[in-house]
Amino acid sequence: MPDPLLAAAAALRAGAVTSEALTESAIAAADRDDARLGVYLTRLDDQARAAARRADRELAKGLDRGPLHGIPIGIKDNLALAGVPTTAQSLVLDPGWGGGRDAPVVARLRAAGAVLTGTTTMMEFGCGLPEAGKPFPVPRNPHDPERWAGGSSSGSASGVVAGMFLAGIGSDTAGSIRMPAAFCGITGLLPTYGLVPTAGSIPLSPSLDRIGPLAHGALDCAAVLAALTPFTMPEPADDLTGLRIGAVREHHFPAHGDPAVAPAFDAALDVLAGLGAAVTEVRLPYWRETITATLVTADCEGLAYHRATLAERWSDYTVAARGLLAAGALVSGADYVAAQRVRRVARAAVAELFAEVDIIACPTASTGAPPFEALATPAGHQDNEGLFGLLHTPYWNAVGNPVLALPMGHTADGLPLSLQLAGPDHGEQVLLRVGAAFQEQA
Repeated sequence: MPDPLLAAAAALRAGAVTSEALTESAIAAADRDDARLGVYLTRLDDQARAAARRADRELAKGLDRGPLHGIPIGIKDNLALAGVPTTAQSLVLDPGWGGGRDAPVVARLRAAGAVLTGTTTMMEFGCGLPEAGKPFPVPRNPHDPERWAGGSSSGSASGVVAGMFLAGIGSDTAGSIRMPAAFCGITGLLPTYGLVPTAGSIPLSPSLDRIGPLAHGALDCAAVLAALTPFTMPEPADDLTGLRIGAVREHHFPAHGDPAVAPAFDAALDVLAGLGAAVTEVRLPYWRETITATLVTADCEGLAYHRATLAERWSDYTVAARGLLAAGALVSGADYVAAQRVRRVARAAVAELFAEVDIIACPTASTGAPPFEALATPAGHQDNEGLFGLLHTPYWNAVGNPVLALPMGHTADGLPLSLQLAGPDHGEQVLLRVGAAFQEQA
């Protein structure tokens, strides 16, 4: 079954397992592998055990809070948890950020009975890179610890694969849920902009930031989304007859990409066509302009949040984070306004495209998980001309649509590759149904 969270939820209700046993298994996985993989910033073993015992008592009495009741879940360290330091993996942030209160997303998970196992590693403020000189764990890929887990929601993805929790919460400004999902070989959901509250999350770019789940399967992600929003779980489907899928190839297969991506994408489309979907070729409108708008927006809004602290504590930031944030000073107010105009035009054009197709499919990235040395230039700055030019996630942050990243084969070295499925605004229901149908067959 591609959805072990839902399998565990069913086993809990059948009396075949307890939340306490699930939680002890997750803690044992962290004991075994966390030092090697760098998943956690703060482990909450005692709190998790207490929450698991409470969940078992409630379920035994017939109180069922939903599919997350008794399920271990990890939380990215840019979300406020009451009584737990929030660091965004940075020396700069006051650990008391958040005022000792749960972010709304965290409060909703607790209300759903989830067992929160700890706060997970990330890239500094969602835009840095691993830097060995800082006193934080370096998140590593569970398929090969010498490779990156992706960012910025690194630990939330790696921990799912390593069995330290059954789902993780991440945030995504230009790919920070989908990139680690892709590199770690799991599923990540970028919800429609504004669907999941971002209050209580340290902002990077408020007009782009979104919060969503990472898990093994699409229906597991749906279960988490249902705890965070008024969302109804999709019905499983094995017939996609009548569904129109637009396949995007332009810009997604650069010459320096991994040669395994194109055949993996073709095979994924064949699976969808075999389920009855009609697949046609489409182009994403204003591709380069829209990606530029994402980057300009993130630079400007990031600088607005960090300007004073950058001036006071420049050397406390990682090299990559301070470089990206300071780049906002090179963008004029007129450039920022122009970027928002581009976003509005692109959003309207994408909405028109969704009048012709129901789902848009493209690769998440043109590479598998990279080695650490491929991430940065010799000066320590993000290598935009190399690795980061092979990522196909930023387009969708600008336009606001929901996007699902899910595994679609492997490189010659056995590293996971990933498919992006995008839907219309608030189209999570059909998006997750299609993703689940694909995963049942793939």
